[in-house]
Amino acid sequence: MTVIKTFFLIFLIFGCTMNTNKIELVKSVDIDKFMGDWYVIANIPTFIEKDAFNAIESYKLNDDGTIATTFTFNQGSFDGPLKTYKPKGFVIPGSNNALWGMQFIWPIKAQYKIVYLDDDYQTTIVARDALDYVWLMSRKKTIPKQELESLINIISLMGYDKNKLELTKHR
Repeated sequence: MTVIKTFFLIFLIFGCTMNTNKIELVKSVDIDKFMGDWYVIANIPTFIEKDAFNAIESYKLNDDGTIATTFTFNQGSFDGPLKTYKPKGFVIPGSNNALWGMQFIWPIKAQYKIVYLDDDYQTTIVARDALDYVWLMSRKKTIPKQELESLINIISLMGYDKNKLELTKHR
């Protein structure tokens, strides 16, 4: 694929939209507490996340304030090939660490909004104003059914179509 086609594809996926929806950020994020592994419990997946098993997003704060991100999963099944992506996160100044730009390919930074975070930093929801992608993540591979339903309801109240959510399988 040519560089121009790649940029065009990325722009279509992560680029600007005409959506005027503004999802509220959490008030603040203790960036050190947020670092570490997060299991993707449910999401509206991007094209690279389709049919992902054992999906884990890991964050590490770099000395320069950027966030080294590693996203790993098995493609197609629990024993499918391991896929690894390493975008870089950039905390947006003035957002109390709740708004990031996530860069897969320079110079494009996709919106990454931390819109729900429990007090113990055990579950989080990351969303986008475009309502195209959303991620429900946990420090554990599974969460109780009632908690899952409650968090899916929060996603729905933001304006997302909960029927588009896919549950991620972990073992």
